Amino acid sequence: MKRLHQMIIRAFLGPLALTFLIVLFILVMQFLWKYVDDLMGKGLEWYVLLELLAYATASFVPLALPLAVLLSSIMTMGGLGENSELVPMRSAGLGLFRIIAPLGVFVGLLSLASLVFSNNVLPVANLKFRSLLWDITEKKPALNLRPGVFYNGIDGFSIRVATKDEDTGELGDVLIYDHRAAFQGNRTVIRAESGIMRRSADGRYLVLTLRNGHFYDEHGVAGSNTKDRNPMMRGTFSEDEVRLDLSGLGLRRTDEELFKDHYKMLTMSQLALGEDSLLRHIAVRDSEQVGHLRYGLYVMRGTAPRTEALMPVAVDSAEAGLSAEAWMSIHDVAMNMARNQVNYLQQMENERAQREEQLAKYRIEWHRKPMLAAACLLFFFIGAPLGAIIRKGGMGLPTVFAIVFFLIFHIVSFSMEKLAIAGGIQPWLGMWLAALVLLPIGLLLTWKAATDSPLFDADAYYRGWQRFRALFKRKHAHPTAVQ
Repeated sequence: MKRLHQMIIRAFLGPLALTFLIVLFILVMQFLWKYVDDLMGKGLEWYVLLELLAYATASFVPLALPLAVLLSSIMTMGGLGENSELVPMRSAGLGLFRIIAPLGVFVGLLSLASLVFSNNVLPVANLKFRSLLWDITEKKPALNLRPGVFYNGIDGFSIRVATKDEDTGELGDVLIYDHRAAFQGNRTVIRAESGIMRRSADGRYLVLTLRNGHFYDEHGVAGSNTKDRNPMMRGTFSEDEVRLDLSGLGLRRTDEELFKDHYKMLTMSQLALGEDSLLRHIAVRDSEQVGHLRYGLYVMRGTAPRTEALMPVAVDSAEAGLSAEAWMSIHDVAMNMARNQVNYLQQMENERAQREEQLAKYRIEWHRKPMLAAACLLFFFIGAPLGAIIRKGGMGLPTVFAIVFFLIFHIVSFSMEKLAIAGGIQPWLGMWLAALVLLPIGLLLTWKAATDSPLFDADAYYRGWQRFRALFKRKHAHPTAVQ
């Protein structure tokens, strides 16, 4: 490798790493902002949150990499142009493609690595991320007794305290309703003047030591209103201890096997296999539904419709052999059969729409992996020529251009993905249309940069405008000079 190539690659690696980390940080913060309500108040351990953020970060890598390549390529080539390093390269006879060739090879390898990551690592990261996020969102809020508010997080109990000392755990005016018995309501009530709470040594139980209180316990029988079948016990105590099971407040990990068949947790080969299975299942269901419709009406039964049964029958002849009641009964049966078939057709339509949507999601996910890898190369051939044209480095103007192009890519991609899921366009077109929209822009910028066209030179546009206006100026019949 030539020393010039090494210099260009070193100049590219720094902005790439910086912008990649910044974009990842923004995407992770967006994820936290979206799920902050589900994460707060759960009493999660720090390593659980760190594990969740690690899986979320891994799932954002294929999306963050194209934007990082776009921004870093603009910054690198813009910095070389701003520092007057491109001029001696071009003066030495090096064309634009010779200058960006090492970066093109590096970004090509990076795109290949992105495809391998999306196909092998990303499904595992999505599986871990989705299963852990599900467990966290389903977890009950952490134990937090607030004065004057009933706490119902512990299964079978409702607890209210009037006062609470945060330092010592001392409680005042404790009221406990026991709901563990089914269909019994507030059968057991405990009230104490004061108490103190602590956790057991293993952390599975909350131990409430209550002082100076009384309790009511009504052993009711469901459906019985007689007094002798509803005995009631009540008493007082100077000190009592209540143990509440906290196992329901812990984080219960769901079996990951329940999530592994989701289309986002599959590789490209598994997605192709799943698509084939869906197509065969759709064919089987179509055959079953056609058979159901064929035998749903009498005239459609058999291998083919019976044309003689479809011939019109005179009402007079039908009425001649049947009574009015029998004729009305036959008419009602026929109408009910027709209505049933209409309802079944509507169910078939809804079922088929759901299967087509699921099939589109499989195909979209299959095309998403190579599309995001190809987007790295596409954004490089947009960013590198653009940086050579504007000749501005740093995080100012390059960031503006990068955000504009990425927003165009993201908006078109997201809109076309939704349209493909709805069945408006083919899934492959929905995923690749954003890249196809930006491809002419990349070709135009590359051609302009290779030919040193003054794309952003205001004077060049002004001179062109003056030449355009000169075409429409009237020529004077006599010269303006004095004879």
